[in-house]
Amino acid sequence: MQFSCFVTGTDTGSGKTHASCALLHALRRIGRRAVGMKPVASGARENRHGWVNQDALDLIAASAFQPDYGLVNPVCLKAATAPEIACAHEGVAFGLPQLVAAHEALRAKADDVVVEGVGGWCAPLNDRLMQADLVRALDLPVVLVVGLRLGCINHALLTLAALQADGAQLAGWICNHVDPELEYSEEYFEALRRRLPVPCLGRLPWRAPASLAELDLGPLGYAHSR
Repeated sequence: MQFSCFVTGTDTGSGKTHASCALLHALRRIGRRAVGMKPVASGARENRHGWVNQDALDLIAASAFQPDYGLVNPVCLKAATAPEIACAHEGVAFGLPQLVAAHEALRAKADDVVVEGVGGWCAPLNDRLMQADLVRALDLPVVLVVGLRLGCINHALLTLAALQADGAQLAGWICNHVDPELEYSEEYFEALRRRLPVPCLGRLPWRAPASLAELDLGPLGYAHSR
């Protein structure tokens, strides 16, 4: 049984890292040796080990073991902007083999790998690669994080249509309460639950620690096709 997945969001700021960390904690609670991965990240700071991205560091902190940073985040871009634009400005070039090799190295050490994407589903990884290309190469189901805010129904349904058009396997979705002042939040949640054709794995309350999240991992269990 595999619980590995690719985490995407309705848009930037939907809470992909928070949800990915919650998934890692949930997997660890059931005895899985789970590790996070952020193949491409933009927005970095320099420390004694080099340039690092905070999302990648958060995933490492939530993982069952501490892998090499370069495996978790093989492409770390300095500018906090769209990866395609950051690559052009920083002269960075990469392809699928580099990302797949890092994933395989993590997969050899872990039961499950939770792979976090960038921005929303249609955000390119670079001028040649879309996230759908990586998901196909890694053969992973997708978990959609919906940031509960004004406009989220539209964003969720547009993302669903894009996922279906790309042939991605949507395993479930996570509701992340990103706006504590959203009126009719329960009605928004119910509207999403009626319209999204996959199970809701759980709801992440506003600012609640990811380690305390209660998620239903059942829909993620699948037989790996490779």
